[in-house]
Amino acid sequence: LKLNQTLTQLTRAAPGDMQTSRYSCSRKGDTRIMDLNDSTSLAELMASYQPSDTGYRVPKDGWRICLAHEFKEKRTPLQAKNVSLSDIVKHIGLGLRYLKWWYKKTQVEKKAPFIDMFRALPLRQIYGAPLGGIGGGTITRGWKGEFCRWQLNPGMYHYKTVIADQFTVCLRRDSRTIYQQVLSTEHPHTMQGWNWGYCGEYAFYHALYPRAWSVYHLPGQNVTLTCRQVSPVIPHDYKDSSLPVAVFVWDIENKNDYALDVSIMFTMVNGSGHKDDKSGGHWNEPFNLEKEGESVSGVLLHHCTPVNPYTLCLAARKQSDREISYQTAFSPEGTCSALWSDLINNGRLDSPKGPSPPTQKGEKVAAALAVGCSVAAQGHNCVEFSLVWDMPKMTFGSREKEHMRRYTRYYGTNGDAGPSLSHYALTHYKDWEKSIEEWQRPILEDSALPSWYKSALFNELYFVVDGGTVWVELPEDCDVSGGLRPQEGGLPAQPPIIKEYGRFAYLEGQEYRMYNTYDVHFYASFALIMLWPKLALSLQYDIAGSVVQHDPTERMNLMTGRCSAVKTQNVVPHDIGDPDDEPWTRANAYQIYDTADWKDLNLKFVLQVYRDYHLTQDTQYLQDMWPICQAVMEAELKFDKDGDGLIENSGYADQTYDGWTVTGPSAYCGGLWIASVCVMCKMAQLLKRDSVYERYRDILERGSAAFDKLLWNGKYYNYDSSGRSLSNSIMSDQCAGYWFLRASGLGNGELQPFPKEKIRSALKSVFDFNVMSFGGGQMGAVNGMRPEGVPDRSSIQSDEVWVGVVYGLAATMIHEVSTEEGLHTAEGCYRTVWERAGMAFQTPEAYCEKGIYRSLGYMRPLSIWAMQLALDKTGQSYRPRQPSNSLDTVAQ
Repeated sequence: LKLNQTLTQLTRAAPGDMQTSRYSCSRKGDTRIMDLNDSTSLAELMASYQPSDTGYRVPKDGWRICLAHEFKEKRTPLQAKNVSLSDIVKHIGLGLRYLKWWYKKTQVEKKAPFIDMFRALPLRQIYGAPLGGIGGGTITRGWKGEFCRWQLNPGMYHYKTVIADQFTVCLRRDSRTIYQQVLSTEHPHTMQGWNWGYCGEYAFYHALYPRAWSVYHLPGQNVTLTCRQVSPVIPHDYKDSSLPVAVFVWDIENKNDYALDVSIMFTMVNGSGHKDDKSGGHWNEPFNLEKEGESVSGVLLHHCTPVNPYTLCLAARKQSDREISYQTAFSPEGTCSALWSDLINNGRLDSPKGPSPPTQKGEKVAAALAVGCSVAAQGHNCVEFSLVWDMPKMTFGSREKEHMRRYTRYYGTNGDAGPSLSHYALTHYKDWEKSIEEWQRPILEDSALPSWYKSALFNELYFVVDGGTVWVELPEDCDVSGGLRPQEGGLPAQPPIIKEYGRFAYLEGQEYRMYNTYDVHFYASFALIMLWPKLALSLQYDIAGSVVQHDPTERMNLMTGRCSAVKTQNVVPHDIGDPDDEPWTRANAYQIYDTADWKDLNLKFVLQVYRDYHLTQDTQYLQDMWPICQAVMEAELKFDKDGDGLIENSGYADQTYDGWTVTGPSAYCGGLWIASVCVMCKMAQLLKRDSVYERYRDILERGSAAFDKLLWNGKYYNYDSSGRSLSNSIMSDQCAGYWFLRASGLGNGELQPFPKEKIRSALKSVFDFNVMSFGGGQMGAVNGMRPEGVPDRSSIQSDEVWVGVVYGLAATMIHEVSTEEGLHTAEGCYRTVWERAGMAFQTPEAYCEKGIYRSLGYMRPLSIWAMQLALDKTGQSYRPRQPSNSLDTVAQ
């Protein structure tokens, strides 16, 4: 204790003497030497960093920020006060109905609303790369090192920083502790016996997902620590990518002329900061597992809740020159001086035998694991930790069904996989890194690509894992076909791809809790089809099965107050359900409109079917989807009221822009329709369905002529053909249909429904107005722009920037106009979100020019991978080997 008091009192000492990091944080100006990327705004993120250390093998490209950085821009979520009076009057009925529905949902049913308009998430500018693989739950570690966002219960987020979850370093020289510091800039009111307040100006964070680096220079000690965080998120890997595990590799550089003994201690609470941490019955135990000549040991933290229990596992690999020690249980409340002093005394922990007693109600319990090693003078060494969260069985909010996570195929469902998962992670993470580096290297080494793009491309992939994502096994008795068999134009009860690769679902957004929201997945799907195509196809089979289903249950639509069926047959669902209910069983959690009348959902299914076939060459998939495509297109034809071959919108917001009214033929839905008819022609050709081809070819010719006649104004396609004063607004997304054709290898030759000169003119108008005349040309593309050069403020969505739409627009520009314009358009979004607004790893659906954002942590920005497909031109890099079955065989 006396040594601890001395430690916490010292503030400055000569190198090699006992010292804390309450070291002078004054600016050193010219002493800051960093190999910064090509961005002045990135230099701003690193402006506070003092040392010259760039860490141990930290890559050049990625998102980098000094731990002392403060974002000047402070944005707030969209609130009623930000809505115009005319919009409030227009939607007063919706507001009253929503309030009544919200009260019943939250106060009577005790459930979370699928969108909570009264409790929008405030912006916390703290998040870093999430931990773990796909579909096993996630824990997000902030860029300052805190464990701060939790999604262990499927689809339900808990935003709580658990202050006791930390890494601590202890330096010893000649058997005497000379430095001990929690590697956190926090000054908490609890755990006062620990040495907090590391000076953030001596550290930086660097993210290149799925890896991240935290570099700590220890002031006055001539020691640099680099913590490398590794998660098994590996393209085209369907085993290791499912594992709920992360590895932390601590590289230690001793730049002194004498050796040091260095210990790193990892502490973690049994829980996530949720109220159930104090529910009682939780307990910890040490373990050791030896297998295949390798041994790991650590502590298991059993979190024994009645619903969705799980086990956390801290582990390290035994090596001859490493010393592993632990503390099975300690209270994270109070001063925690005993644990701190235990480490100070000799750089190791007590390591008691046996399990801890179960906690009493109102108590918390935590555990600690320490690994020590010697580091030679002017030398380097490293220590490794793994973190596992094992929740093999899970239930959604309804508690009706039990689902088995994907990784249980390899590690069982007993809830005892923590040691085995730890062992596998610590002995295989180098293989993961090799695969990650091989995947990323061609892009990172392409000098023609700007550094910000490389950061955006990989870091936006966080949402594949941290989108409330679930990846589960298909039960033996499950029928995904919707009851319609192949001979009747349906699907097999258990399509082989779902049976082999499982079911996949991710949320529209962390705030918009609906799984596989299809109008948004249309944009985001590029990441899946290019990197995990089997998951993309599995999702499509699930959607196809839902298409043929009918749920006649009547419910009220909040926008109109009228009732309609929950799910209409032969219509693509808006989503496959709410995680607080029972996804896959009850679709369409979205309740604002009756989406059976939306104009875009069916079309987006057809376009994705062909795009997926084009990139995978999976002919069985094309054959299976063909009758579903025919069914949804037949259903869509009813929206062509005048029989001119072009569908009409119905005078309300009946598509993904669900706050922006559209009437009659429109650029967005009309363009999607024309593109869908085009791919129906192509698929009919491939499958030798001549009569179907002739029918859709006739529709294509008439529809294209009507589209051009009703919407083309000489420079771009009008927003709609209603003749309203704002119908000639310039919509940034007016070429969405053409974008998908180009991504699918179409749009040229025989099937060229959009004249190229008109597409190029339209894209030029969008670039000149929506991009360059908005936000100084540095904020991406606003959704709607008036030809007078001001944003369209007719709705709350028309004057927003939708990040995922901008990435899709940029891909279209790259396909058709120029790479430079496409990159410039997308760059504005990246700079705004990641460098100015502090929204890293929580990219929102939307932001306005000043002050406002909407829906943090959103699916649509995964569309940035469409830019990579466009840059690649043909997509050959992402095309797996063609299956042996040919289209001729399938057609026969």
